[in-house]
Amino acid sequence: MGTQAFDEIMGPPEREGARSELVDLCHWLQATPADELRRRQEAAETTFRQLGITFAVYGDSDASERIIPFDIVPRIFLAREWARLSEGLIQRVEAINAFLHDIYGERRILKEGVLPPELIWGNPQFRAEVVGIRPPHDVWAHICGIDLVRTGPDDFFVLEDNARTPSGVSYMLENREAMVRLCPELFSQFRVAAVDSYPDMLLETMRSVSPRGCGQNPTCVVLTPGHYNSAYYEHSFLADSMGVELVEAADLVVDDDVVYMRTIAGRVKVDVIYRRVNDDFLDPLVFRPDSMLGVPGLIAAYAAGNVAIINAPGNGIADDKAIYSYMPEIVRFYSGGEAKLPNVETWRCREPQALKYVLDHLDELVVKLVDGSGGYGMLVGPTASRQEIETFRAALIAEPHRYIAQPTLALSTVPTLADSGLSPRHVDFRPFVLTGSKGVKVVPGGLTRVALKEGSLVVNSSQGGGTKDSFVLMDDANSMTQTMGGMTQSIGADGMVQSLGGADLTREVR
Repeated sequence: MGTQAFDEIMGPPEREGARSELVDLCHWLQATPADELRRRQEAAETTFRQLGITFAVYGDSDASERIIPFDIVPRIFLAREWARLSEGLIQRVEAINAFLHDIYGERRILKEGVLPPELIWGNPQFRAEVVGIRPPHDVWAHICGIDLVRTGPDDFFVLEDNARTPSGVSYMLENREAMVRLCPELFSQFRVAAVDSYPDMLLETMRSVSPRGCGQNPTCVVLTPGHYNSAYYEHSFLADSMGVELVEAADLVVDDDVVYMRTIAGRVKVDVIYRRVNDDFLDPLVFRPDSMLGVPGLIAAYAAGNVAIINAPGNGIADDKAIYSYMPEIVRFYSGGEAKLPNVETWRCREPQALKYVLDHLDELVVKLVDGSGGYGMLVGPTASRQEIETFRAALIAEPHRYIAQPTLALSTVPTLADSGLSPRHVDFRPFVLTGSKGVKVVPGGLTRVALKEGSLVVNSSQGGGTKDSFVLMDDANSMTQTMGGMTQSIGADGMVQSLGGADLTREVR
């Protein structure tokens, strides 16, 4: 790993001038004064605040609700880059679904010695309560957010898999709407794939896995823990965008293993639930008995095949970071080929030799809890204090099985509007992948998260990170017309990649 980060606009350090495909973006940045960029950025953030696009920071009494900072400079993926990423994402998500189906069923991967059994049986994310239950159409991970990092022109790595309740898609959509409104000139210079069809794609995915079948006009709902949840805006946004009901536990009742929604007109049978409630709180009769957020009897209805739950209960085992370290083997086992998107090199601290290496190199590594998220429970060795390192050393020695470690990657950078003007800031990327009964689709865009602090590698919003719009560029061949924000554009055949008999499909995006 080199010490200098790859600049996604300018290219490798030895290159003079911008990458040829992105010269127009450089010209735009040079021609637009910093004050004008800042004015547009502040206008976007003002709109977000007025719309209530906020998230909660648990334990922060000074700022319990805040917006995620938005950066006006977009990140751009070339069509050939996106085609390669899409192939790797489809392969990985198909392997995740196969793994979940197997681990809660025949467990071939354990019988053949690919995974150590104790990694499953001792894992708090493994839910014995759903062993033997088959979700409708055998789809487990309907919505995946696969976090990617980039270190060079062709070097993309999977940082982690999110197969429980991945968030952030509302920011992807709102960021695009802000860019179309505030920077329309960019959409005349670049052919950008639209992302605003995501709610339609999500609803289509939900309907496709209904126990009653898509053609029977199934009733779909979004189940939220309530307005105190950090992602409540996203829950309400998606329900409203799809035209389905946003419900809380009190709105649902289970009778004779069938889920009903209470309405002023009487009970309505529910076929598909997009749950944004964690497993622990989903059904007090099966998981935590003190839960006020779940629906008593929901798992019984699910086991009876009367309701689809998106994502399926028990999915947390697939985004556990210890399981992540075995993903190359998992992909190979279920697909028969090598992973097209590699993992970041990972040391499993549960293994004595790996633990010794990690303890000897704590000041060089990133150490994470296997079940951690949001940037919490993490050590970034090169920027940590001596006390922080020693605290982590003690934790590792006490419970090594709870941690993994990875090298401190030089994450790629994208120009970002800072107080002093445009400056490089490190970024990661969360594309969203939908799986229904008809195959796997990769949304042509995603959530770029940016570390707003100079030199920081932590992009999480709860840790001071921000977001950017993510442009996926289209080829000229086989173009079709889309209307976006009042502008007519041409998009290419790679706008939507779907796993369906190996075909790449495009669709008109409204």
